[in-house]
Amino acid sequence: MSRPYGAQSMVDPLRRVLVKRPDAAFGAADPAVWNYTARPDLDEAQREHDALVETLRAAGAEVIDHPEPQPERADALFVFDPALVTERGAVLLSMGKDLRRGEEEALGRRLEAVGVPIYAALTGDARAEGGDLLWLDPHTLAVGQGFRTNAEGLRQLREILGGLGVAVLPVELPYFTGPVACLHLLSLISLVDHDLAVVYPPLLSVPFWKTLQDRRIRIVQVPEEEFPTMGPNVLALAPGRCLMLEGNPVTRRRLEEAGCEVSTYRGREISLKAEGGPTCLTRPIWRG
Repeated sequence: MSRPYGAQSMVDPLRRVLVKRPDAAFGAADPAVWNYTARPDLDEAQREHDALVETLRAAGAEVIDHPEPQPERADALFVFDPALVTERGAVLLSMGKDLRRGEEEALGRRLEAVGVPIYAALTGDARAEGGDLLWLDPHTLAVGQGFRTNAEGLRQLREILGGLGVAVLPVELPYFTGPVACLHLLSLISLVDHDLAVVYPPLLSVPFWKTLQDRRIRIVQVPEEEFPTMGPNVLALAPGRCLMLEGNPVTRRRLEEAGCEVSTYRGREISLKAEGGPTCLTRPIWRG
């Protein structure tokens, strides 16, 4: 293993992945402050998370914990958002949600400790969260433009990734329920194979829909009743193998009919209460 990092894909086999077990900050989260549906039950959240980790290990991934305490940062278990991992190292992002500022540096310290160098970092007024970043292929990154990722974040990502031969494609996001709620690009779409995506079409922009068609990416549509239970938030473990939140039977059946092998996890505490699915809970370090 000459370089145990690099994840410029959403679907290549998951080799190394970082997670953060729910801690006291998550268990003490005020739902009104964090826009959760209810206060999490920490013991149950930890049981759910432990089971999720076992599923990742069973799929063949090395799972690395991010143990640094982060008091007052309840969302820190959603380790996908503070960084992007490229073939040259990590790009530290800048959280669009004010309450999450500082997660970037903590995650960067952990990544360096496990052998992932810091390649670059967003600065100044740039804002970007991992939930808005979707690799369409190793050389094309779609970047959601909404309340969490701004134009300056897009500009700096384009400049940073241009040196890696990566094209950055802006994707406008809808207002939906406003700035307090979390609507990322990956709230609407996940790639589960190189030519297959699970999508909630009503909130997807028409130009981006056409981009998917031009790329001949097949679409599994999430029904309206499964959008609130994070039907579109699906983690690819390998091409055609994926992990999704339980309680989305129609989307699961459609994925299986499209040829996917689907696993599910229980996430009442770690996902449904806190607006974060399996993609949000994992930061792929190495896919290949």
